Amino acid sequence: MRLKFATIVSLTFFLAAGLCLVVANFAVTAVERGSETAVRRTLDETGHEWAEVTADGLQIILEGTAPDEASRFTALSSTGGAVDAARIIDRIEIAPSADLAPPRFSVEILRNASGISIIGLIPAGSDRSEIIGTMREQVGSARVTDLLETASYPVPEGWIDALSFGINVLEHLPRAKISIGAGQVAVTAMVDSLQDKTDLERQLNRNAPPGLRLALAISAPRPVITPFTLRFGIENGQPKFDACSADSDESHRRILAAAAAAGLNTSPNCTIGMGVPSTTWARAAEVSIASVAALESGSITISDADITLVATTGTDPAAFDRIVGELRSQLPPVFALHAVLPPAEDGSEADAPEFTATLSPEGQVQLRGRLPGAEMRRIADAFAKARFGSDNVYTATRDVADLPADWGLRVLAGLETLSLLKRGVLTVTDDNVDLRGMSHQEDARAEAARLLAAKLGEAEGFALDITYEAPPEPEDKVKPAELCEAELSTVQAGAKIAFEPGSATVSGDSRETIDAIVEILAECGELRLEIQGHTDSQGREEMNQNLSQARAQSVLNELRARRVLTSTYTAKGYGESTPIADNETEEGREANRRIEFRLLHATSDLTANEDEGEPAPAAETDDSAAPAPEEETEDP
Repeated sequence: MRLKFATIVSLTFFLAAGLCLVVANFAVTAVERGSETAVRRTLDETGHEWAEVTADGLQIILEGTAPDEASRFTALSSTGGAVDAARIIDRIEIAPSADLAPPRFSVEILRNASGISIIGLIPAGSDRSEIIGTMREQVGSARVTDLLETASYPVPEGWIDALSFGINVLEHLPRAKISIGAGQVAVTAMVDSLQDKTDLERQLNRNAPPGLRLALAISAPRPVITPFTLRFGIENGQPKFDACSADSDESHRRILAAAAAAGLNTSPNCTIGMGVPSTTWARAAEVSIASVAALESGSITISDADITLVATTGTDPAAFDRIVGELRSQLPPVFALHAVLPPAEDGSEADAPEFTATLSPEGQVQLRGRLPGAEMRRIADAFAKARFGSDNVYTATRDVADLPADWGLRVLAGLETLSLLKRGVLTVTDDNVDLRGMSHQEDARAEAARLLAAKLGEAEGFALDITYEAPPEPEDKVKPAELCEAELSTVQAGAKIAFEPGSATVSGDSRETIDAIVEILAECGELRLEIQGHTDSQGREEMNQNLSQARAQSVLNELRARRVLTSTYTAKGYGESTPIADNETEEGREANRRIEFRLLHATSDLTANEDEGEPAPAAETDDSAAPAPEEETEDP
């Protein structure tokens, strides 16, 4: 039975629709799987394994529990890079946050003449009004500034005891900073005296609650000491301090160390205070105590910048002069020294006054003994420094008022004659000027006698004991020029300076010869030296001339490369013009191929010898390695 046309068309339409539906279903499934796979891979690569992915058609559903909001956001951002963000359905949950840790409760209390300021964070359970009220009772009419904040957290253990103790401490501290934390209190304060500091520390430690960590930093102002005084003495071999002042802990330590070095076995009380006249107080105290120790008896008193050294009766005057001089030279400039030597039991000093100046072979001068006052000491010191050098003079003299009127004149005249010597000793006494030593001048004795007679007068007494010694040869003495020229010839007698065949390059075999020449020239100083190049008669004359010039210049360059000063050296080639042997034989030609070093005494000398064609031979070259000459291209 034949089907109608309409039926056929309908069947065809339904068949096509079914086929399209099947294809569409396959396409949607492929898209879902592809999108889900791409998103899963992206989440795994970015570390979001906690996320779950579900595809529903074109939609991508994200589920799971993110550890925090940041992880959720990065997961969504990563997924948006793999598929269209409009297709993503966010169903991610955030893990609940852990309980926040309670804050650190602390309070800072500052008190001064203006009142009290309190700042910090306290638990909400604290009685804020009671805290402020207690403070107002302590300061009376002064202002209390409340800058406290509160937080609703449990009160930590130890907080109430620490806060109560810290607030009560304010009653005893008019100037303080108190830091309060749970179970701990730190107090920084200033009191009026060291005794107040001791009493307060004892009281606070006694009143602190059990288990409270208490840190105290209480200071007291240093006392003002007027005058700033130190007195140290040694009596019957027993050192002691009658007074001791220091400006710092470091100064205190140095002073006690100096006293211990002087034999003090106890630990004296050295007051640390204000009013020190100089920052060099410790240095002045150290050298002063050392001076008393050197005397083995006596006392030293330092009052501000005035120092008095008193020796005991019977002290050796010479030793006293020496120690006083040493002390004066070591004291800082601001301090003034007054030295007292009691007279001997018979009313006179045991030794006559004396001044000495010692000159060492190294040029160092030491001035010791007695001078008539500070002005004469400055003059003698300046005069000696002018004669011997400011860095070579060490002055350690004592000022004495009752010296002879011409004492200073004899000291200066003696120092001037001492400058004639290489080493020596000058001694000035009441009736004599004595000079002993050695000089490198043969007429030094006569010159010293003339100088002292002119300065002091022929009637004045002086004694001279001056010997002569020839000055030593200087270590860097320059050799005579003629000797240098002879040594240059000698060193090359057995080793000529050779060159590479057909060139001006010095051969490697001649390096030792060049080095030996350099050693000689280093001891010869500045010479007017000509380095001459010579050849045999083989080849053209012009070629020989050029080759000899190049070889002479090459030797000069070798010397310069070895740091020889060659500003007075010249290089000149003479070619075949000045033979020293017969050019008809191989031995003769070998001798004529040479380098010579010639000393030039004057320009006319060089010109005359060039005209005569007879330069003095001094060095030779070895061209034995050169090939046999061939017409005009050989190596002369």
